[in-house]
Amino acid sequence: MNPPNPAIVTRGAARPLPRWALLLLCLAYVVPGFVARSPWKNADVTAFGYMLELARGATDWMSPSLAGMAPDTDGLLPYWLGALAIQAAPSWLPADMAARLPFAALLVATLAATWWGMYHLARSPAAQPVAFAFGGEASPPDYARAMADGALLALLACLGLAQLSHEVTSYLTQLAFTALLFFAAASLPRRSLPALAATLAAAAAGLLGLVLSGAPTLAMLLGGGSALLVACTAGADDDGAASARPSPAPRWAGGVALALLTALAAGLAGGLDLWRWRIVTEDEAKEWQSLVRLLIWFAWPAWPLALWTLWRWRRQIVSRTLHRHLLLPLWFVAVTVSATVTTQPADRALLLGLPALATLAAFALPTLRRAIASLIDWFTLLFFSASAIAIWVIWIAVQTGVPAKPAANVAKLAPGYTAEFSALAFGVALLATLAWCALVGWRVSRNRTEIWKSLVLPASGAALGWLLLMTLWLPLLDYGRSYRPQSENLARVLGADPGCLLVHGLGRAQTAGLQYHGNWTMLPVTRASEIRHSECRWLVADASTQRTVDRLTRNGGWEQVAVVPRPTDRGDQLLVLRRLGAGPGGGQP
Repeated sequence: MNPPNPAIVTRGAARPLPRWALLLLCLAYVVPGFVARSPWKNADVTAFGYMLELARGATDWMSPSLAGMAPDTDGLLPYWLGALAIQAAPSWLPADMAARLPFAALLVATLAATWWGMYHLARSPAAQPVAFAFGGEASPPDYARAMADGALLALLACLGLAQLSHEVTSYLTQLAFTALLFFAAASLPRRSLPALAATLAAAAAGLLGLVLSGAPTLAMLLGGGSALLVACTAGADDDGAASARPSPAPRWAGGVALALLTALAAGLAGGLDLWRWRIVTEDEAKEWQSLVRLLIWFAWPAWPLALWTLWRWRRQIVSRTLHRHLLLPLWFVAVTVSATVTTQPADRALLLGLPALATLAAFALPTLRRAIASLIDWFTLLFFSASAIAIWVIWIAVQTGVPAKPAANVAKLAPGYTAEFSALAFGVALLATLAWCALVGWRVSRNRTEIWKSLVLPASGAALGWLLLMTLWLPLLDYGRSYRPQSENLARVLGADPGCLLVHGLGRAQTAGLQYHGNWTMLPVTRASEIRHSECRWLVADASTQRTVDRLTRNGGWEQVAVVPRPTDRGDQLLVLRRLGAGPGGGQP
């Protein structure tokens, strides 16, 4: 006998979020951050550098390199996607924007897979709300749509999603393929052959994509656990909407198929030699305090709602009958949190668990008490309203100099920055702020019954903050986080036609940023003989390698002409040396 279901949902509470509003919210979240900005340090510009080298044919597709340096991640699929997009893009589209297009599609796929995964889990009989004695309870399709809306809102509300989901890195591809695998496991077993084929195709794409993105271990753990859950819950926790239709295969066949796909992915990882030991060593052990802080802010507000779900649905979790709608997202969260604790970088590992964590959070919505829902609303209202006001005040200060203190702080943090005004960015930010004000008025002036109501303000507030940053603050963020200002200053030193550049001690991000913005031919050197026999007139080195550079050039023939810092980071400086007799080549920055 199944334990009692804690969800009590009326027909009115299962009304879905208007489609136009949901699509507009997703559009406001996805587009900013992918358009009109430069590649940012460190992971974003580094990945883009490899994509650009591949697109130009300057390196091998199976072993890409950047100035002689191999990638610091094993997954090649992200580089291939970006490089192919650059090659296919028209000439008028900047290379960095072209490289972002497939990654924007991956973010859209993540949102869609989370919605559909929750929809199928909510259709499970064990997830359905309690039936009323005289009717009036929510119908299964309406309930599933409302719950899927709640899961998508919970995902958009997670604070840690915004920046990492807009970078052209392997972490976004891993997130998208994890979401695809989650959707496939949530929707198995399917009754019709076309639906079953589409679901298995999503599972194959998720598993193989994770392997090719550099996460074979996660693919094996998530795929193997999902296959076991699907096989064990296929009979007891099936999709009730399809129970009347004949099955083309045994109920457990979906789990077996998923297990075979997992084995195929494991074979691919072995064939490509992608298995790596990534557990942190004792010297790299993480501080528990920093991990706790990361878990608190990165997955806010999904994690407290997920904990509430575990408490209110605890009888179904510990019952003898396995219920996939709870155990599947719980497995995905457990695996990714374990990876967060044991691998580097922690925030990238935790990113992969957000779709499943948002699903768990959505199951709390039918059981929330009014006091808790009100607390979420008021905290969200105050937090995001204060954040929006701060963004506007600082932007006004940068533009006008008033208030004076924020303007002085920006001038101190970003010396040399000149304020830019964009009518388009201002208009979009103003419309978004007015929409937030209207949404707040709608939420606080009515006693809404929809189960997703408690996540409307958190998701909209996160989208508002991200959109304001990517419109009002975008020029300032570009100045502080890209290599464009440093490249422009370096170009003033090198002059109009510097020829090739010898470089020493530059990291991947530095090399990628300077190479893209400066469009220079950069030749890495590590020995004095390479410098001596080169015909290049300029040598650019990281300032931290000053002693090594002095040793490499101690035989004379070179003079240091400038030190070029990044304006927002005085610790990131470039030494510029010129071969004696090579000509002035330009002025000082």
